[in-house]
Amino acid sequence: MGRKGRGEVEPLTISKAAQQAGVGVETIRFYERKGLIEQPLKPLGGGYRTYTNETVQRIRFIRQAQELGFSLTEIEELLDLRTTPGTDCGDIHQRAAAKLADVDRKVEALTRIREALKEVIAACPGQGGLEGCSIIGAMEKKKEG
Repeated sequence: MGRKGRGEVEPLTISKAAQQAGVGVETIRFYERKGLIEQPLKPLGGGYRTYTNETVQRIRFIRQAQELGFSLTEIEELLDLRTTPGTDCGDIHQRAAAKLADVDRKVEALTRIREALKEVIAACPGQGGLEGCSIIGAMEKKKEG
């Protein structure tokens, strides 16, 4: 797949590139609109645009970075660093460490939300009219500062 005989590389249509990258065709088009990958030029005589194996690798990189929680803006910066001569691994390390700190803050916030929800659920009888619902009461209560 992706190769012809005698070392020739088979051109990849958008559907083949999407299949090899493990994404949908619309994902490739989205990345093109966002400037994360270049849209190939249309052949002069007509026909399909063709994608390179490098583009497939770039799409895989983008997907993996997304799975690690990086935003598209952050991914664009990582892609730029990846192709900038002289970029040090420390630059990437620093960005990954900052992302981890951000994830830790979000986990702490979600843990607080989880505990608050557990408290209001435990205090709610789970039956009867809304006037006696402690969950509604807790949500209507103004936060005192």
